[in-house]
Amino acid sequence: MDLNKMIKSLRAHSEREKIGMIASHLGIVRGVSRNGREVSGIEVVYDHEAISSIISDIRRLPGVIEVMVDTNEGRLEVGDPILAVAVAGDLREHVFPALIETVNRLKKEASKKKEMFSVSSNSLDEAPNREGKKYGNG
Repeated sequence: MDLNKMIKSLRAHSEREKIGMIASHLGIVRGVSRNGREVSGIEVVYDHEAISSIISDIRRLPGVIEVMVDTNEGRLEVGDPILAVAVAGDLREHVFPALIETVNRLKKEASKKKEMFSVSSNSLDEAPNREGKKYGNG
């Protein structure tokens, strides 16, 4: 998961003359849950068809030129990247809302996350991180 590569790819897009900005998101595993409990890791799975559908929807928004998504699935530890999103478009008035909608929809419609609060010393080691899947033209 490399936002710099995603951005470089977007800057080389065939419609780069229309791109006025690129906004990005990098989600990482927090060590504390929303309710304040200490988190030792998470397990994440994605619905890849839903991701493709969301990207297709966002690409149709006004001013959006391209959307790229990279996921990291499986058992992840605190500090590991979970989700990278980059949106390229004409103006910030189009790109920022498109980025927010993309991230929110991916979290709501295309992912399932289970936080782990107490684990044995080797349970995270039993299932190594799996490489996720990249979407977009990158």
